[in-house]
Amino acid sequence: MSDHAKYLFIGDSITEWGRFEDSEGLGDNYVRMIRDDLAIHLPYSFPEFINRGIGGNRITDLVERWQTDVIANQPDLVSISIGINDVWRQLDNSDMEHVYPSDYAKLYRELIEQTRAQKIVLMEPTIIDEDPQSKGNQLLKPYVEIVNQLADEYQLTVVPTHQAFLNYLHRSGPLPLTVDGVHMSSTGNRLMAQTWLQALAK
Repeated sequence: MSDHAKYLFIGDSITEWGRFEDSEGLGDNYVRMIRDDLAIHLPYSFPEFINRGIGGNRITDLVERWQTDVIANQPDLVSISIGINDVWRQLDNSDMEHVYPSDYAKLYRELIEQTRAQKIVLMEPTIIDEDPQSKGNQLLKPYVEIVNQLADEYQLTVVPTHQAFLNYLHRSGPLPLTVDGVHMSSTGNRLMAQTWLQALAK
């Protein structure tokens, strides 16, 4: 990775979280925490950060905006966090056309193959409710597996955010990871950022 590279983060509301109200366009989320950590530890090769998270997005929405929001920006690193809404809509909107695991895998593979960034980072979807046995978390399992399978197939970096969240919940961590079962508290954002940084350091 060259000095002063361009890092682009794309996903749903977990990535967006406050970016449209932020003069820097980053928001109050894990992206900002990663940015701040790298500013401290890599001051002489500090990358430009771009946040392209949009609330409510599923993998189908990323497909529609990939050219304008990713390829046109010519990032050196692309970090993708998507999948929560692909499952959530199965729980809260039975009338819409759903994105099932086979569709998710097909579309995710297409995005990877379109991308010419030097580095592509795949983040596991986090959690739906702070109960490992919730219906949402059970439905998430094949989507998490697909992210790991694609990372292995294309030799990409995978960020085990889902597993990190489950580990915290199994330890009965003292603070909530989310504010509503999906969107991050400051603790959840910190855990996402820490897991991302650790995965990239390997």
